Amino acid sequence: MVIKQQQQMHPADIMVVTIAHLLKDNEKVFHGVSSQLPMVAILLAKAMHAKELTYLNIPGGVNPLAQQLSPYSSAGHEQYTRSEAVFPLEEIFDLSMRGELDVAFLSGVQFDVHGNVNASVIGDYHKPKVRLPGGAGSAVLIPTVKRALIWRSKHDPRTFVEKVNFVTTRGNIDRIITPLAMFKFQDGRLQLEAISPLTTMEEVVAQTGFRVDTDNVDTLPMPTAEEMRLIQKIDKDGVRYKEFN
Repeated sequence: MVIKQQQQMHPADIMVVTIAHLLKDNEKVFHGVSSQLPMVAILLAKAMHAKELTYLNIPGGVNPLAQQLSPYSSAGHEQYTRSEAVFPLEEIFDLSMRGELDVAFLSGVQFDVHGNVNASVIGDYHKPKVRLPGGAGSAVLIPTVKRALIWRSKHDPRTFVEKVNFVTTRGNIDRIITPLAMFKFQDGRLQLEAISPLTTMEEVVAQTGFRVDTDNVDTLPMPTAEEMRLIQKIDKDGVRYKEFN
């Protein structure tokens, strides 16, 4: 029964539930563009244990009552119309710099063991192999938000490296969640906290480009039937899978 459930489960569903469990009631939580997976996780948390969580998004919506999510964006009008209030992006930065933003969802392309984030270049900065979009708001939000939660749909040795090619930002990283595992930033380095029930420790170690301490590592829980019912109700069209296509 358990094996059949694991075979049918998508890694994105485990990531959504893992992220939702990290959110607390009464927190002020923000996500930016291309953030469908954390968007669904925020809505799941509000539907379960965090009904008083304040959901802020990049179009400026506050606790939007959208009946349907955009099929292509986490920054569509659906996240703005029918909101309780309007809170524009410049106010998000101000809120974070005043130390009152609890959680921000951000991402990057490379992460190293010291918690540095690279979203700028692959290779030498002046002669890069790949020029990336850059940090945008993350250079402000990661150092100033109380907890930066990072998600990444790819987990391989090129993503998790001993030293990033360029430090776009560093700061208050709390956790990094991937299809294979969850890292916690503790004692000045990324520590493997838990692995997905869909993988093995050997795979996680092989797909991580820095040394991983495998002692005292938990296994992430599978979503419950009630959690899956709520996820499917919130995200009828499966936007949480977009990054995996």
